[in-house]
Amino acid sequence: MDLIVQKFGGTSLSDESSRRHVLRHITREHEAGSRLVVVVSAMGRSGEPYATDSLLELVRANGDMLPPREKDLLLSCGELISATVLCSLLCSEGIPAVALTGGQAGIVTDGRFGSARISEIRTDRMQKHLADKQVVIVAGFQGATEGGETTTLGRGGSDTSATALGAALNADIVDIYTDVDGILTADPRWVSDARPLSAVSYEEICNMAQNGAKVIHPRAVEIAMKAGIPVRVRSTFSDGVGTLVTNAKSLRSQGIWYDKTVTGLAHVRGVTQLAVVNGNGPSDLQLRIFRAMATHGISVDFINVMPTGVHYTVSEADTDTAVDLLGQLDFEPVVRRGCAKVSVIGGGMNGEPGVMAVIVEALTNAGIPIFQSADSNATIWVLIAERNLAEALQALHSAFGLHLSPAQGT
Repeated sequence: MDLIVQKFGGTSLSDESSRRHVLRHITREHEAGSRLVVVVSAMGRSGEPYATDSLLELVRANGDMLPPREKDLLLSCGELISATVLCSLLCSEGIPAVALTGGQAGIVTDGRFGSARISEIRTDRMQKHLADKQVVIVAGFQGATEGGETTTLGRGGSDTSATALGAALNADIVDIYTDVDGILTADPRWVSDARPLSAVSYEEICNMAQNGAKVIHPRAVEIAMKAGIPVRVRSTFSDGVGTLVTNAKSLRSQGIWYDKTVTGLAHVRGVTQLAVVNGNGPSDLQLRIFRAMATHGISVDFINVMPTGVHYTVSEADTDTAVDLLGQLDFEPVVRRGCAKVSVIGGGMNGEPGVMAVIVEALTNAGIPIFQSADSNATIWVLIAERNLAEALQALHSAFGLHLSPAQGT
C-alpha cells in the first residue's frame, strides 16, 4: 500500500464547506487503500477566531509580555483545534482516525521556542496507528523537546512538518493542498496570463519560495529534496493533479520534463537600496557596515561589495534603523526607497548565454531602469522601482514565453 502524507492549509479548513473538500481528498485516497498521515494548519487567516495571528492578538492586547515558552503553548492551539475537528468529521463518515499533537507524533525538536528545529522523528506511534488502518491526523507547526515542552517551528512550519514526516516515514509522496491550482509561472494577481506548471525541480521551487512565491515554504522543500520524497502542490477545491516537485532525473524518466531555460518569476516588494561609496573611507568599511546590521538584527540582501564601498538592500520596515546606524558610523548612504526585487528562475539557465540580454532588452523596451542585479546557478535578480513592478513582470513573462504551454515552445 502507498503511504501518502497530505497537508491542508488554513483556508482549506476554515469552514464546513471547505472541510468537505478536505474530506473528499482523504476519502479518495483511503478508499484506494493508501495509508494516510494528514498534517493540518490552524483554521483560516488573520482575523478568524483560531488563526495563528488571531491567537497572537490575544497576548498583544496585554502588552505582548508572554514568555516564549507560554507563547508556543498558545500558538499550538490552532492546529490542535483543526486536528480534532477533522478527526471528528472523519469518524462521523465511518473513517477510523486519530488526532496527535506534533510531540505525540514523535516530532522531537530543540528548545528554541518560536523557531524550533526538528532533531528527530520517532515514528513508532504513527506506524502502530497506520497498521490499525487509521488515518493519522497530526497538528502541524509543532513538536516537543526531549523534556516534553511544546515548541513551534516558525512560519511555514506546517509545510515543514509534512515533508519531515514524509521523509521519516519514507512516504511515496507528500501532497500539499492549498487554495491555488499548483505552482504558476508568476503571481496571477500581477501577471494576467500566468500559467500552471505541471512539474518543477526541487531547486527551482526552492528559489521561487525564497524569492517571494508563497505556495510552499523553502525549508520544507529542502527536507523533501534531501530525502528524495516527491511533493505535489494541489488545490483543495479541485481534482487537478497540481504541480509535481521532484528532481530533474525523475521528471525526465516520467516523460514530463521539458527543457526551458526559465521556469517562472517571483518578486518581493517593499525593498530599500542602500549605497555607501567612499573611495577615501576606512579600509574596514564593509566590515563595519555589515557588522552593524548583524548586531541590530537587520537582514541584508542583494549585496554588491566593491573596493570603494557596498550596495545592499533591506526591508522597508528596517530602512530607518539601517540609515541611523550608518549615520552613527559617519557614513552618508544614498537611499533609494520604494524598490522591488524581481527574480527570474530556471534550472536550465546555468551556462546558457543570452538570459541577461533578454531581461535587459525586455525591461529597456518597457522603459524600466535596473538599479542593481545579481545571479546564481538558477536565478537572476534585478532591482527596480516598485511602481514598475506589474509592467516588469508582464514584460519578462512574455519575453521568456512563459505564457505558452510546453507543447507550444517559447
